Amino acid sequence: MVGVAVIGAGNWGKNLVRNFASLPGAELRYVCDTNEKARLAMAQAYPKVRAVTDLAGPLHDPAVDAVVVAVDASAHYAVAKAALEAGKHVYVEKPLTLAAAEAQELTDLAASKGRKLMVGHLLEYHPAVNYMKDLIARGAVGKTLYLYFQRVNLGIVRSTENAWWSLAPHDISVACYLFDATPVSVSATGHAYLQEGIEDVVFANLKFADGRMAHIHVSWLDPHKIRKVTLVGSQKMVVFDDMDASEKIRIYDKGADVQRKSVESYIEAITLRTGDILIPQVPGGEPLQIECQHFIQCILKDTKPRSDGADGVRVVKVLEAGSRSLAEGGVPADV
Repeated sequence: MVGVAVIGAGNWGKNLVRNFASLPGAELRYVCDTNEKARLAMAQAYPKVRAVTDLAGPLHDPAVDAVVVAVDASAHYAVAKAALEAGKHVYVEKPLTLAAAEAQELTDLAASKGRKLMVGHLLEYHPAVNYMKDLIARGAVGKTLYLYFQRVNLGIVRSTENAWWSLAPHDISVACYLFDATPVSVSATGHAYLQEGIEDVVFANLKFADGRMAHIHVSWLDPHKIRKVTLVGSQKMVVFDDMDASEKIRIYDKGADVQRKSVESYIEAITLRTGDILIPQVPGGEPLQIECQHFIQCILKDTKPRSDGADGVRVVKVLEAGSRSLAEGGVPADV
């Protein structure tokens, strides 16, 4: 049994509390939050769990094996470092930190302590994303060419981070996961319409060494709520629509076949192909529950988390490169 303490019981933290309180193999022992209203709500909902205001209790309690960090991103580094130094396994919500150097430090610290460090890259545990991953592995889409992501809505508007840092970690992690690679550069443009210096909308292009690319559009100033991933392959095209409750995945038998006979006849040698649309049955399950269960199982079985510290470092490096490109008006920045 893994003793768990959740640090931060806000809008997202309470979902983590709910999952770790009910998972087999886990025993929720503490919920820590400085907000009295949040703390009292947790104490009422989980009367057997200690609701506290500071880290001292859970960090010094030998019955706590793992600490779940769900505080503001600006505090991720300090809380995660304290937990690792106390000898705890650590799960940190995305992004791992706000600086790649700090993310690397946490990863190295976890390794030196022999502890698990896992980052909450939620979509890497989504059944639909893993269905796409399996399609790629089986060669069902042919050669993967490019990805594009749409993550837009009206709200939630943040004042401490821009849309790139708030929303793009999801899509960056999925791009790296599906392509099994790290981008070499990022080109990003955006604009701050509501608050000076805080971009509300960002368009970014991630370039990979083998020529593949991923385009990311994030915004909290948009009339539509869209959570969509499109994968274009040489044989098939796949769309994951997270807003569609019943048809998460659509596979399009569409593509373009090129038979280059000569330079002069190049255009005529391109044949467009339009076939059927397949809507497969995708396994169910709440991604957050799957993710939390994965963390517990990694501790119990001493296995490496899918979204480990190295994965967290990679995503933060891409975020930093995107920030540099934004500051330079879209000039590509190396990762």
